[in-house]
Amino acid sequence: MARMFRVLGFWTGLIATLAFVGALGGDQSSSEHTGDFIVMGLVFLAQTIFFVALGYLKLTEKTYVYVFGAYLTIFFVVFTYWSNFQM
Repeated sequence: MARMFRVLGFWTGLIATLAFVGALGGDQSSSEHTGDFIVMGLVFLAQTIFFVALGYLKLTEKTYVYVFGAYLTIFFVVFTYWSNFQM
């Protein structure tokens, strides 16, 4: 289970890198979205640090499942709030 958190860290790190590259590149007509890409990159960078750090803690399987369940709960609450009230 610890490896899966490192795998999640890898994928969120890849998404963060692509978000930062998207903020730097592109044409000038889409410059209003540059700030959005930077925020997205920072959010995914924080998730990367979280997942990789958890991957090296060597917790029990039950603890990893509880942590992942708490992460999903927080994600769904924030995603629901954002999609209902911010968009």
